[in-house]
Amino acid sequence: MPATKLAFPSGGRIAALLVGAPAALLLAACGGSQQGAGDRTPPQVGYVVVTPQAVPMPVQLEGRTVAYETSEVRPQVSGVIRKRLFDEGGYVRAGQPLFEIDPSLYRAAVNQAKADLASARASAEAASALAERYRPLAEIEAISKQQYTDAAAQARIARAAVQQNEAALDTARINLRFTTVPAPISGRIGRSLLTVGALASANQDTPLAIIQRTDPIYVDMQQSASDLTALRRRLAQGGIVDGGSEVRLKLDDGSDYALPGTVQFSEVTVNEETGTVTLRARFPNPDGLLLPGMFVTAQFDQAIDKTAYLVPQGAVQHDFDGTTYVMLVGKDDKAQMRKVRTARTRGRFWVVTAGLAPGDKVILQGLNGLKQGAGIRPVPADTPQKVAPPAKGTAGAAAKAG
Repeated sequence: MPATKLAFPSGGRIAALLVGAPAALLLAACGGSQQGAGDRTPPQVGYVVVTPQAVPMPVQLEGRTVAYETSEVRPQVSGVIRKRLFDEGGYVRAGQPLFEIDPSLYRAAVNQAKADLASARASAEAASALAERYRPLAEIEAISKQQYTDAAAQARIARAAVQQNEAALDTARINLRFTTVPAPISGRIGRSLLTVGALASANQDTPLAIIQRTDPIYVDMQQSASDLTALRRRLAQGGIVDGGSEVRLKLDDGSDYALPGTVQFSEVTVNEETGTVTLRARFPNPDGLLLPGMFVTAQFDQAIDKTAYLVPQGAVQHDFDGTTYVMLVGKDDKAQMRKVRTARTRGRFWVVTAGLAPGDKVILQGLNGLKQGAGIRPVPADTPQKVAPPAKGTAGAAAKAG
């Protein structure tokens, strides 16, 4: 069998082949890397569609409780206090006797007025009888007409005296009744400010006691006049409406008062010292938990903004200058940054009052590293992400490169 001759390349060609082979492999690897980069898909982001909503505008004001009715018990006649007829700090009803002033002088005045009235009536009867006797005599000219005229006048004077004495008797009886001092209103009465044996005067400055009605009870709140003016201006311009009158209370120990109240009115003048306006609310207080003078915090929806947007808090971001912005699904599925104005939070949402339009798609998921103008694949929020396995060719190339 003839020997086969093998031909080997020269040394230079071998070196060229050895050098060229890694270069070809490197170019192939780079080409594969560039092809993978070209096949990279935009990140998936989840969005929510925003529309204007009726969002309450809550306000929180400090205030104090005020009795619904307050009455100072005062004497209307003078005299020495003989009895106190109530328990201090207890509940009294309107008309209930509270104090008794010595009635001796006033009972004597009633008796004297009765006697004066009886005397006046007797005089009136005599004068009327004399006038009746004189009338026929004057007609036949047995007496002068002047005598009859004088007798008739005396009869009328006597009848007027009767009326005067009747009025004096009524006054005496009223003063006698005033010796028993009643409760003007129903409510809780405080301590007695004058004791038994003290001299009470009809014109004294100090009341005998003070009664306060605390069911219902008022809460007087103070609001800045500028805030109230701005609210009224916005109400006049439209976009917001009155929020109703229901009020909730938080007590000074941080607990909530169980029963809601209602706003009654606001003052028409501004306090010159504080620049505030007083708003008054009325609350039921059947258990007497609220006492006059307590410090409370009132919370209520003063208006409702019908043009606000509720945006999840996770979608609102803060820039370096402190402004807030959101990322939107823009034209051609590009991320778009939009400055917004936030007023407050409501639950897990930001209340956005400017910067958005109806139908805007606010990106909520996939915000990490998202920049203005970046390509995105928008899907409704909370849509599950599909994670596909890598392509076989890509995996093989990666393994060879490794």
